[in-house]
Amino acid sequence: MNTVLLQYAVEVEKTGSITQAAANLYMDQPNLSKAIKSLEESLGAPIFRRTPKGVVPTERGRVFLKYARNVLVQIEEMEHLYKPDQVTGINFSLSMPRASYISLACTRLIRAFSQEEAMAVWLRETNTADTLRDVETGEYRLGIIRYQSSSEAYYGQTSAAKGLVMEPLFHYSLRLLFSSHHPLAGKQDIEPEDLIPYIEISHGDGFSSRQGEGERDRSILDLAKRIFVFERGSQFDLLCESPDTYMWVSPMPPQMLKRYHLVERRCKRKTPVYQDALVYRKGYSLSCLEKKFIKELEKFKPLFC
Repeated sequence: MNTVLLQYAVEVEKTGSITQAAANLYMDQPNLSKAIKSLEESLGAPIFRRTPKGVVPTERGRVFLKYARNVLVQIEEMEHLYKPDQVTGINFSLSMPRASYISLACTRLIRAFSQEEAMAVWLRETNTADTLRDVETGEYRLGIIRYQSSSEAYYGQTSAAKGLVMEPLFHYSLRLLFSSHHPLAGKQDIEPEDLIPYIEISHGDGFSSRQGEGERDRSILDLAKRIFVFERGSQFDLLCESPDTYMWVSPMPPQMLKRYHLVERRCKRKTPVYQDALVYRKGYSLSCLEKKFIKELEKFKPLFC
């Protein structure tokens, strides 16, 4: 059973109002009503009934909610084993795609912290579907999603249905990334056919999600030579140590190219336009720290022009 639904039900019980509970949860009232109905259908019995004084639990609902509160308490205790509730200073969480410009923005943000400040920083690199879920559940306060621009309406509707705000950041076409020792590194304009002898590195979780979430469009070139990775460290090791490999990526900061001895090239064939967008829960007020992070992201705007 989805623990998020348990949280919803407990909040409705606490407030005695679907409308107030929705406001407390930073979501729309119809979405909360739909979630509660879905939970009741899965249980096979109603949890709440409406009265002139508001929403109250049914007899079976009171028993269910008692168990739900106990489950949530136990989950919170387990989370405290890994997230001790002792940090009173810096608190920052971000679920994001594997993108060097985002990683560098995070690094610059952290570098500005005082060494005396307590901090808890959570950074997760994953795919768009997982990021939407991370932010919807509140596990991460901020997210960055990646999708093809042609799918913007779909992701806008999906985000809204989850009670999330979506703010576009940058749009761009994918670039090719090579080791400086790659046979194609000296060629400025790459033809798709030029890539046939070489091995493509791809992010593995991008291929199990909706088209447009991955790092490239499969129609560009469908090859049998592919290595799937789940960590950016692995991709850089492969690119540096195996000069026959390449990747399709978002624009890279020059300092990252220099650090790993890589070169970035464009493909002559037109590639899909991608969009990176910021997501957070509706009604959530960005902290000063999160606003500073967004300013760090904006410094990379010239890369996308």
